[in-house]
Parts: sequence; C-alpha cells; structure tokens
Amino acid sequence: MNYRIIIALFLGLFIAKPTWAQNENTKDPAKEASKEQVKAGVEKLQSGDYTAAIAIFNKAIELDPKNIDAFLKRAFCYGASGNYQGAIDDYNQIIQLKPELEAAWLSRGSAKNKLKQFKEAIIDFNHVIQVNPNNYEAYNNRGWAKKGLGDEQGACQDWNYSKKKGNAEAKIILQNNHCR
Repeated sequence: MNYRIIIALFLGLFIAKPTWAQNENTKDPAKEASKEQVKAGVEKLQSGDYTAAIAIFNKAIELDPKNIDAFLKRAFCYGASGNYQGAIDDYNQIIQLKPELEAAWLSRGSAKNKLKQFKEAIIDFNHVIQVNPNNYEAYNNRGWAKKGLGDEQGACQDWNYSKKKGNAEAKIILQNNHCR
C-alpha cells in the first residue's frame, strides 16, 4: 500500500475536522431557543408575574425537555404562587435528569412540607444531609417536618444543629418553639 495514501487518510481522519465532530460542535437551535425563553421568563419572574413566567418556561421546556434551568425556575414560580404540587412535579423531573442537584431535593422537601407531606419531606431532607452534612437549611426544614409529625424533641434537635451550622434564623425558631 502506498504510504502517501495512508498519510492522506490519517490527515483526513484526525487533522481535518470530521463531520461527526462538526455535528457535536454545532448548536442545537431548539436548545438555544429554549435558553432564550428562560431569559424572557426570568424577566417576568423578577417582575412578579408568575403566570406569564410559567407560560414562558413551559415553552422553554417544550423546546428542550432537558432544560433543568427552565424546570427550576418554573418550580420556583409554582411554589411562589402556591402550586406546591406543580413545584414537586418539576423537582421530580429535575431529580430524574440530575439526581446530584442538592437544591432540587431540598426544595422538593420544602414543597412537601407546605402540603403537610411530612414523612416524604423528611426523606428528601435526609438525602440532602447524607450528601452534605453541613447543609443547615436541610436540618432547619427537617425540623419543621418533625414538628408537623408531632416530634417536638426531634424538631428542636434539628433546629439546634442548624443554629450550630450557621443558621441565624434558627435562634428565633428555637425561642419561638420553646426549645432548649
């Protein structure tokens, strides 16, 4: 075999940009449009128009069903407007797409607390604590879930630990709940 042919093949495969590499580097128009929708949704969110923001985030998710940022922001809007089940549904989707995202577990637990799903909320907070034992918000929120279940002592323990980890709000919670 002619060495010039081998060299030409080598250069064609590894030095020149192959078409499969070009495809990886080209931007997906739907994903880019989804990102633009998220930016527009954030403007509505910041102005407090949650209904309009949700509609825009819906469009972003239609364009890119894996756009975690759109799910996060829509979940926030749902929670801020009192639709805690809608928020939970979005956090479920986020956790399915990116299970290591601590904030999704914490926020889903908080939404479950709002719906008085205390046992389920504790599972989420326990997950966060297992991954990050220094997350004082998880201890704080788990304290509220425990209180909701009637475990006053457990709630006080969690709030005390949250305070030790740096949660300034925990001092007030401890006082208001007559914890030692």
